[in-house]
Amino acid sequence: MRDSFTARLEQLAAANPRIFLITGDLGFGVLDRFEKTFPRQYLNAGVAEQNMTGVATGIALEGRIVFTYSIGNFPTLRCLEQIRNDAAYHDANVKVVAIGGGFSYGALGMSHHATEDLAIMRAICIPVVAPGCDWEAEEAVNALVEKPGTCYLRLDRASAGRTSRPGERFQLGRAREVRSGDDVTLIVTGGILAEALAAADSLLSEKSIKCRVLSMHTVNPLDVDAVLAAARETGGIVTLEEHTTNGGLGGAVAEACLDSNTAPRAFARLGVRGGFTSIVGSQEYLRRRYGIDRAGIAAAVESVARQGAAFRSAGLLTSDI
Repeated sequence: MRDSFTARLEQLAAANPRIFLITGDLGFGVLDRFEKTFPRQYLNAGVAEQNMTGVATGIALEGRIVFTYSIGNFPTLRCLEQIRNDAAYHDANVKVVAIGGGFSYGALGMSHHATEDLAIMRAICIPVVAPGCDWEAEEAVNALVEKPGTCYLRLDRASAGRTSRPGERFQLGRAREVRSGDDVTLIVTGGILAEALAAADSLLSEKSIKCRVLSMHTVNPLDVDAVLAAARETGGIVTLEEHTTNGGLGGAVAEACLDSNTAPRAFARLGVRGGFTSIVGSQEYLRRRYGIDRAGIAAAVESVARQGAAFRSAGLLTSDI
């Protein structure tokens, strides 16, 4: 996704001199071409993410569209006060970009495990975007350039490739149905979409479970209509995120259902539980350890499908809950 992001940003910067990129002293191999091509639209702020965000806010308030760029938690948690007080409070056109969401930098330990960012950035009430594939990452850059104000873009090392259909349009706050089905709905955010699609395909071929898969690339604002349709039309909902289950996608989906008095027939949240991730290892290894690899996803979906089928066989409606 990183390469998709930088390639699209270069295209947009060539046509729009208001676009400005600030890096926190990294990404040189990736950003070299941007720096050489657009020297007046680029700045290396050094290993000083708080200062980077303050500078970005000042530049944005002078009329620029500023992207800040760093890895994992560094552009978010390290400078949360500057994002909240400087950029978001003043509705500055600052787009915070984190490369390496979830366990992308798993071998570097908990300091590099970006597993609380969705919840924290969502609480600031800014747009929170976590693409699941390369196409979504490219289209998200387009959308955020056009979207006024402070936004957060979380990019993953993993990706589902390109899941778009001919003529499909990307829209912030609007989920994409990438698999159809009515047994269970699997609502996913981020690059773990690839594991979700693999699990859905295996469930269909091996268990005849038809799983609706929604790529919820925008966690805030949430596509509440898609969530409620899933609650009404399918046997249950499973949410999936490479993130803590506290306050992220699963929490947002549960809140949407309860606020609308539309409970799903069965419900499960998949993500990181139990606090800090003290285990280290590759992204694939950590997904397996926390039960959010394709096998863990398939098992959870199958369990919810059984609960939903029992609910349906009893002749109950969601309004009976």
